Amino acid sequence: MTTLQDRLKDEMKQAMRNKDKPRLGVIRLIMSAIKQIQVDERIVLDDNQVIVVMDKMLKQRRESIKQYRAAGRDDLADVEEAEVVVIQEFLPQALTEAEIAEMVQAAIAESSASSIKDMGKVMGLLKPAMQGRADMAVVGAKIKAMLA
Repeated sequence: MTTLQDRLKDEMKQAMRNKDKPRLGVIRLIMSAIKQIQVDERIVLDDNQVIVVMDKMLKQRRESIKQYRAAGRDDLADVEEAEVVVIQEFLPQALTEAEIAEMVQAAIAESSASSIKDMGKVMGLLKPAMQGRADMAVVGAKIKAMLA
């Protein structure tokens, strides 16, 4: 077991004790997603792989929030936002705008990127370092802006 999975299990038990059903539901969703990958691929996920799973869940929630808001379903968007808050608790500390900009500039220099065609190289360098710590859509927009 990894430390992040242990922490999730402990938090799940605590949510049960506190009868915090919304939080418990989100933690169970996370555990379920992790377990499904472990069973399907017959592997045990390490912390980095668990972060990737939670980052994917976060991206799904953000997309759902946009769609719900556009459809005028604020009640459903609020539920998704509450889930985002719980998922973010287990992810590493989020990067600030300045840190993201600095890392993007360093990656552009390291990869010798000169045009938008080199965006894949830059993303390849940044994704492992930023996984779970920054919204990759925002990072992609920053890279495009700097390479344009």
